Amino acid sequence: MSQLLDRAVDELAKLPGVGERTALRLALHLLRQPVEGVDALAGALVSFRRNIKFCRMCNNLSDSELCPICADASRDKTTVCVVEQVKDVLSIEHTRSYRGLYHVLGGVISPIQGVGPSDLKINLLTDRVGGGEVKEVILALSTSIEGETTGYYISRQLSDFGVKVSTIARGIGFGDEIDYADDITLVHAISNRTTL
Repeated sequence: MSQLLDRAVDELAKLPGVGERTALRLALHLLRQPVEGVDALAGALVSFRRNIKFCRMCNNLSDSELCPICADASRDKTTVCVVEQVKDVLSIEHTRSYRGLYHVLGGVISPIQGVGPSDLKINLLTDRVGGGEVKEVILALSTSIEGETTGYYISRQLSDFGVKVSTIARGIGFGDEIDYADDITLVHAISNRTTL
């Protein structure tokens, strides 16, 4: 087989969720495309990797020092939603129901994986809240033990600032059956109930 094809497959297979067979299909697909299209794809990837920045305020991906969300004067500057990763910002923005700002931690506290509070952007968050403009911090973290631990740690770090710290509601998803829910989900569902 071609060494050029082998190299392309090896590189594509390094992507998450892409095995060797999928990498081969992708490489062969690219081979069928016009050279200009493949050059455009390669150029976009190289430019993205070399030029992407992290917003100095929220740690979101950005083309400049401030991401478009932080730079948007129409956003509610008094509310900050704390998320683990950039993909979480994209998910929440997709709903078009939240108009505040964000803070991207870059992960969660996980001693098993060697991730401590100093490895995350928690100090950037406390500095931001310390500025006095933020009135509420919404913790939109995973319901894993690590997510819960991170949320608890952040709430303790913010306790002296006099800001409201809330968490997103958790519980039974729309269309889910109660008998398939685990105990923790049921506890959250009952304790975060709303009045009809």
